[in-house]
Amino acid sequence: MSDQWPDQRPAPRPLPGAPGGYGPPGAYGPPQFQEVSAGYRRWAGVLLWLTIAVAGLMVVAFVVSIVFLVKADADVDNAAYGYLAIFLWFGIAAAIPVLLALGVPAIVMKRRVRQQERLGHGGWASLS
Repeated sequence: MSDQWPDQRPAPRPLPGAPGGYGPPGAYGPPQFQEVSAGYRRWAGVLLWLTIAVAGLMVVAFVVSIVFLVKADADVDNAAYGYLAIFLWFGIAAAIPVLLALGVPAIVMKRRVRQQERLGHGGWASLS
């Protein structure tokens, strides 16, 4: 180990101008607000309702699979219902990625739409 101190470097200077070339040189302000279009709001609602529909179908499939298991357990002649319940569980497992693929963008898009409406930038809030 050396007893020497590391070189003292000056603090980095800010880059000239705002990021992306917006505003006068040296001015750092809040990012420019991007309007959310009516189509974006519509797709946010469509994705949210599709997510709710897929989740509802998954709940119904789970309940039906439990009913099938009870029916299969009640009588040996109804053993095929157990296989139907397993088939439904595979369907539920396959639907989980679909639910996530619909739900995550729907939540992000709805949050952006609500933030725009809360700030009063467009949407139904600016029409009244």
